[in-house]
Amino acid sequence: MGLFGTDGIRGKAGEKVTALNSLKLGMAAGIYFRKNAKTNKILVGKDTRRSGYMIENALVSGLTAVGFKVIQIGPFPTPAVAFIASDMRCDAAIMISASHNPYYDNGIKFFDSEGNKLTKEDEKAIEAIYNSEELLESEQKQGKEIGRSKRVEDVIGRYIVHIKNSFPKNLNLTGIRIVIDVANGAGYKVGPTIFEELGAEVITINNNPNGFNINEACGAMHPEVLAKAVREYRADIGIALDGDADRIVVVDEKGEIVNGDHLMGALALYQKEKNRLKNNAFVTTIMSNSALDDFLAKHGIKTYRSAVGDKNVAKMMREVGANFGGEESGHIIFSDYSSTGDGILSGLQALAMMVEKNKKASEIFRPFKLYPQVKSNLEVQEKVPLEKIKGLKELQKEIEDKNIRHLFRYSGTENKIRLLLEGDNKKELNRWMQRVEEFFKKALS
Repeated sequence: MGLFGTDGIRGKAGEKVTALNSLKLGMAAGIYFRKNAKTNKILVGKDTRRSGYMIENALVSGLTAVGFKVIQIGPFPTPAVAFIASDMRCDAAIMISASHNPYYDNGIKFFDSEGNKLTKEDEKAIEAIYNSEELLESEQKQGKEIGRSKRVEDVIGRYIVHIKNSFPKNLNLTGIRIVIDVANGAGYKVGPTIFEELGAEVITINNNPNGFNINEACGAMHPEVLAKAVREYRADIGIALDGDADRIVVVDEKGEIVNGDHLMGALALYQKEKNRLKNNAFVTTIMSNSALDDFLAKHGIKTYRSAVGDKNVAKMMREVGANFGGEESGHIIFSDYSSTGDGILSGLQALAMMVEKNKKASEIFRPFKLYPQVKSNLEVQEKVPLEKIKGLKELQKEIEDKNIRHLFRYSGTENKIRLLLEGDNKKELNRWMQRVEEFFKKALS
């Protein structure tokens, strides 16, 4: 099992993500980044988990041990860390977060000097250094070459100004009532501030982080909480973030949750109408509903599909020359303003569309009908390579013969297998999903 998953390193704090391996990882990352270093500075941010203190201090020790100057900015959204690192001309950035996972997990994500997540090749190189005790020992600095760290508290203003610049200057949010669920996470300060400064009436919920309540029955993982609040406060829209604020879920004024593919389809068309959609291209993952492709094709927009993960979406966006893409789970990328998924930025673009069209959320964020899908997640003890599971190819052939699209993949962050079926008949999909679940339970038991 490699050190890195689909989105950095993630696991139970104190078990997989420990002080010791965080120290070694800080040293390994510093050694790797130093070969192209220009400023000898690395930025470190985190979300609101208690374990973030342990990991942050260990990473800083490792980075300073190999000669880096470290800038610590405390709890801050993942996309903000990526932006601030580039804005402050850092050689790299590190975000300590397990995103939407429970508080007892934590993780470490790396960004390069331009705010992009690292490639697999970069991660393999860092892992090779991490596993070389000789290299870790020999690369430690002494005397005046040992690095230093400082904590900077005023960077929030830079991000606020940057994100507000993505909102059309001829528009404002006066008269719009928003409920925002910040998931007791990294966006608990900056999120409400941005919407308020643009004139909205903001009602913030789940904004009292205590180190253990991040994502707990709140935020993007539990949008039903936001839906209830939207109805209670008679709001125009609800916006839910996840623990590190790189994901968004929208709830309309009726308290109904907007599907991620619906939201991306509406925003893609809006970008094209405003002549802001580069190359009339849009990138999503293999998880998105096929109806999204068909809807956009009718409007002259070409859809490209990447592997799961906003890092893979961003990579394909660069390859095909697109400036808009995302995942149905809520990671939405506007690359003119952010190198990674940004829940606050995506919320602003959705609000701009509402204000400019002068329509309710329920009227504009469901522009097409989704094809029936059934999804399931199964806990697994071991991630046996799918190609080695006996009988799987035959099962897949049977499913394909029924004109059902299927996707079976292991989670990159949890011990789960994710199952998806898509077709014309929901009842038939449910029957097949039951059979698929029974197959994998038996095969992976």
